Formats: sequence, C-alpha cells, structure tokens
Amino acid sequence: MNKLTRDTPVGTEPVEITLFVNGEERRIAVEPDVTLVDAIRDRLDMLGTKVGCAHGQCGACTVLINGERRYSCITLAVMHDGHHIQTIEGVEDNGQLHPLQQAFIDHDAFQCGFCTPGQIMSGLGLLREGHVQNEDDMREEMSGNLCRCAAYQHITAAIWEVHERQDEPGVRLSEQREELLAAGGRVR
Repeated sequence: MNKLTRDTPVGTEPVEITLFVNGEERRIAVEPDVTLVDAIRDRLDMLGTKVGCAHGQCGACTVLINGERRYSCITLAVMHDGHHIQTIEGVEDNGQLHPLQQAFIDHDAFQCGFCTPGQIMSGLGLLREGHVQNEDDMREEMSGNLCRCAAYQHITAAIWEVHERQDEPGVRLSEQREELLAAGGRVR
C-alpha cells in the first residue's frame, strides 16, 4: 500500500489516506479515482451523505471540508488526506439534535428527506461562514442545493430561524466555529 505524497505516481493502486471524519481519525485505502462521497459511503459505511446527480449539480452530497461547504461527489478522496470532514452523522451532539436539525423538524423542511442531509450541511456551513445579511443572501447561498419536493420555503425558514438565534445560549454556532479553527479547519 502506498502513502500519497506529491511525488507519488498516479495509477490505479490504492493509497492510504487519513481523514478526520466528525472528529475521528479514519485511515482508509482508496484508489486515486474514488470520490469523497464514495469513500464516505462505501469505505466508512456512513450512509447519511447522499449521491444525487454525481455531477456537483444538486447538493445532496454536501459535506463540510475544513469547515467549508463542498460537493463530495466531484472531489477525489485522495485530495483530502489529512482534512477534517463533517458529515450529517457528526452534526448532533451526544444524542441532542443540532438547532438546525430541530428547526428542519419544526418547519417541516423536508418531504421525502433525500436532500435533507445535504441541505442541513449546506445550511450549517452557510451559518458558520457568517456573511449572510438577509433572507435573499441566504436563498442565493443555498441555491446550489436542490429539493425535488420543492420544500424551499420551509428549508429557508428553518435556516433563517437559526440564523436569527445563533447568538442565543444553546445554539453554539460561533463556539463550533472556534473549535473547528482550533482543530486546524478553515472557515471563510
């Protein structure tokens, strides 16, 4: 098994990479052409992240990579050796729903639920980025996440509610942002 370096010839042999997924160090062997979503689902057996289009057009596969929202279907796993990855499985805290997850429930922000993990991860990233000033900004920032059931009004209502409450005790978005930065993650 090869360890990936800048000088490693690209071939078809598996390489060992280390991902920090939801705060846990995970070492896996992947072929150079394996996407991050496939590594998450097939190698780490974490099925919350969905594959919708496999072309970076729907947002169902959205995860946070070093604190930034990214489509995991169009990025190769080997590109993220040593990176911090947060998936939907890592959003709750000791059995407690994250305020954004609770807001999705409270606002009926899902129908079939297929897009929900990607919507929540994108919304969480958007809230942590901290540059949304109004609901129009939020809609624009979320426009890369599609919902075939057209629950957009409910999704945006849920995210906006958490945006409005994020400085309240118990919402903890700014604390999580600081923890991520301290762990080596980047936040825009």
